[in-house]
Amino acid sequence: MRAVILEGFGGVENLRYVEDFPEPTIKDDEVLVRVKAVALNHLDIWVRLGALAVKPELPHILGADVSGVVERVGSLVKNIKEGDEVIVAPGLSCGVCYECQSGHDNHCKDYDILGLKTRGGYAEYVKVPARNVLPKPKNLSFEEASSFPLTFLTVWNALVNKAQIKPYHRVLIWGGSSGVGVAGIQVAKLFGAFVIATAGSEEKAKRCRELGVDEVINHYEEDVVKRVRELFKEGVDIVMDHVGSTTFWKSVECLKKGGRLVFFGTTTGSQANIDIRYVFVREIQLLGVYMGPRADLFKISQLFERGLLKPVVDKVFPLEEAGKAHEYLETSRHFGKVVLRV
Repeated sequence: MRAVILEGFGGVENLRYVEDFPEPTIKDDEVLVRVKAVALNHLDIWVRLGALAVKPELPHILGADVSGVVERVGSLVKNIKEGDEVIVAPGLSCGVCYECQSGHDNHCKDYDILGLKTRGGYAEYVKVPARNVLPKPKNLSFEEASSFPLTFLTVWNALVNKAQIKPYHRVLIWGGSSGVGVAGIQVAKLFGAFVIATAGSEEKAKRCRELGVDEVINHYEEDVVKRVRELFKEGVDIVMDHVGSTTFWKSVECLKKGGRLVFFGTTTGSQANIDIRYVFVREIQLLGVYMGPRADLFKISQLFERGLLKPVVDKVFPLEEAGKAHEYLETSRHFGKVVLRV
């Protein structure tokens, strides 16, 4: 099969397009999906660089966010048939432990993400457990359908499950033009919140406003904490931070007493200094987020099919140009998602 394989850790030169990689062999409870599109995430870059504690066996295939058509089903698989148009839930778990059975599969001790340790979707075919296959929203193209699973699932877990967002809340979202930023804006507005987003250019600020953002702060030109405090003297209710070291404490400073910081991702580093007294005196909640329960993806998918959430695809590359797609993502020129067409 055609695939882009990771042969070593480091730059994009370690990604190689091949046309003769072995096709996956499915088990009785698995599904083989013919990939139509796969969206990029920063996770792909971190895995490629070898920057994570968990490193896959090489050669590896990246790609967590997959849409496609069911090619083959295992003998034990029910309610899924060949020819079904589907998306893939990127979180992989054992399916039988207490956490999985109680709806917290992202807490499973064996939890993995497609493309992290398990071979992913930069290929003509990918195999996944049948429980990870969901119907594709009928109104979306394959490229659009691949653009939302990982980002929107993570953001839903952050804002809805963890931060318990309400219509009267004021929410700050760092990096509004990123995949998770676009998701955060839409989910926060869906719940009726007042949304502040940061952006690095006037063009990105304009696009954020088109998504419904109430205030945009250029983080290159303005002091974000100062500007937030000018807007709301007491601070905001929720901050969603996926940037890391450079923004973590600023996020805390933007919060009102009793505010909630939901955080994931370490694009600028994973170390941060914390004034413990400031946190506990103000009763600020620091809530780590790692993906989300697979069941939430059903709700999210239905919201896309109803048009209440919308995919934002910035650019589509052919599979064989995966290296160029990585370079484009790393320049931060994108607004929304970068996708590979397979």
